[in-house]
Amino acid sequence: MGGKRKKNDDSDVEESKAVSSNKKTRTTEKKDQLRPSMIKNKEKRSEVHAKLKHQKKLDKRAKAKTRDAALKRALELGEELPEKKVPRTIENTREFDETVCKPGDEEELFAGNDADEFSSILHKQYTPKILITTCRFHSTRGPAFISELLSVIPNAHYYKRGTYDLKKIVEYAKNKEFTSIIVVHTNRREPDALLIIGVPNGPTVHFKLSKLVLRQDIKNHGTPTSHKPELVLNNFTTRLGHRVGRLIQSLFPQDPEFKGRRVVTFHNQRDFIFFRHHRYIFENKEVKKPESRDKKDKDGKNENVTEQTTIARLQECGPRFTLKLISLQHGTFDTKGGEYEWVHKAEMDTSRRRFFL
Repeated sequence: MGGKRKKNDDSDVEESKAVSSNKKTRTTEKKDQLRPSMIKNKEKRSEVHAKLKHQKKLDKRAKAKTRDAALKRALELGEELPEKKVPRTIENTREFDETVCKPGDEEELFAGNDADEFSSILHKQYTPKILITTCRFHSTRGPAFISELLSVIPNAHYYKRGTYDLKKIVEYAKNKEFTSIIVVHTNRREPDALLIIGVPNGPTVHFKLSKLVLRQDIKNHGTPTSHKPELVLNNFTTRLGHRVGRLIQSLFPQDPEFKGRRVVTFHNQRDFIFFRHHRYIFENKEVKKPESRDKKDKDGKNENVTEQTTIARLQECGPRFTLKLISLQHGTFDTKGGEYEWVHKAEMDTSRRRFFL
């Protein structure tokens, strides 16, 4: 009996030793994983944070040096260049979507384009004619935003809303041969939404408008001319994005005047459509020739041999704002009996890597 008890006591001692060793390893791991947020002293916390930041910078420089050395060695020996590492972003790790347009889907897309509501405008059978109006409530920045929209979109006309219903405005636009209607909605005297209605057969698109910056608030802004702008649409990859892109395209003429050097951009990123309005500027600038650095004149001074080169840059004209698609409806505006193609709902925002445009 006594011997059995001794064996049990020995096993208990071994277990306690193992537990104590595990605790020691855990404490050492915790010490190694010490983070600045765990330090209560402010001075010590900032000191540790500065050291970690400096160490990260040194590691980044070391990686860049080894990468450049490997690239230089491959070029000298004529070997295959090392593969460039693609950064992991939210865009390139987006969830799989069956509606994304692939190279093999072009025939089907083009066949659908010939039958949609925008084909007559985009095939230059009709010139776009836009009616711009507001909601019934007055706003402070609304008129300034509308005046800048009139300068951005050619052949656009502003009409006061008054007490007219939107359906009557749609009928008026049909009689006057307008191709689209843009309604600027305001909330608390600030533009917060855009409603774009295709005339006469729709569709109707509702955008949420945010981060509006007017031309006067943009530093070193330019003044646009009255030429027809060049239109750039980026990253509208899905079927829904393709349809929204064609709607935006139908607002602008299809024969841009490149002499005006104007460019209007709608860039889609993570289902946010960023609007920018620029003009090209070409400048002549004197640049030193690289061969003239070693040349010296009779007095032993370096000769400054320069050449003139043309440099192109962009100057923002404004306005600047961001759009978010809320709904896409068949036909013209109808809140009661309208059929919706797509509606944004709260349950769609469960994943950060799920996009629809």
